[in-house]
Amino acid sequence: MKKDIHPKAVPTKIIYQGKVVMETLSTRPEIHVDVWSGVHPFWTGEERFLDTEGRVDKFNKRFGDSYRTNRKK
Repeated sequence: MKKDIHPKAVPTKIIYQGKVVMETLSTRPEIHVDVWSGVHPFWTGEERFLDTEGRVDKFNKRFGDSYRTNRKK
């Protein structure tokens, strides 16, 4: 490896809402994040199916049963 071309890694604190949630190495001493895996619904198992825009109803209204009967097998 070539010398003196890589940035220096320093201990880093990952901060979420004013609390340190993780420590790692990076080129910055602090990183502030909006979302992290400890609160994201996908990773906490609280993921919910939301059809807020009525996408299924909109699809059924547009294509109806013709989608099921005309598809290739």
